[in-house]
Amino acid sequence: MDILGLSTSPSSGGAYALILNETDGKRRLPIIIGTFEAQAIALELENIKPPRPMTHDLMRNIIQSFNTFVKEIYINDLREGTFYAQIVYDNNGETLTQDSRPSDAIALAIRFNAPIFVSDHIVEEAGIETDPQVEEQEEGPSMAEPQGSVESREEPASSTSRESRIRMLEKNLTAAIAEEDYEKAAKIRDELNRLKG
Repeated sequence: MDILGLSTSPSSGGAYALILNETDGKRRLPIIIGTFEAQAIALELENIKPPRPMTHDLMRNIIQSFNTFVKEIYINDLREGTFYAQIVYDNNGETLTQDSRPSDAIALAIRFNAPIFVSDHIVEEAGIETDPQVEEQEEGPSMAEPQGSVESREEPASSTSRESRIRMLEKNLTAAIAEEDYEKAAKIRDELNRLKG
């Protein structure tokens, strides 16, 4: 996967959505990360060099001083809404792995130009499929999300209203993806997964 970008909204409370994009597919994976990690990723993506090394720059320097480099990172697990990753190193021909938060692993990966891999079951479970034709269309009022947040709505009691709620959320998900509001899309995706059980 490659990095599509970082997204935030005023309601995010300082969190950012890091958007990963399949290099040869049409699925995207939003991962919520903190402000510091988002800044570390953004600075490197924009090729901005701070006057003193930041934490991930220091980590890169230490890793390189041991004649080691990051081969790849692998987002390998998703448990209770939390992503887990591994950093794969090459140390003089020996492969080493280390557990990591995905945000830190990705911040290191871009400093080493290392590829980013995500387990297929994670992309299946938490990925958002994009439709290029939908993204090019103008959004009409029928695609807009009703007032209120996803979390504050109650689940309808009957099976019919539950199915209509799922259809409405799927429409809202398509709209959020088209608007590139990936934080909102991630919340809607989680609500859909909860409703589908």
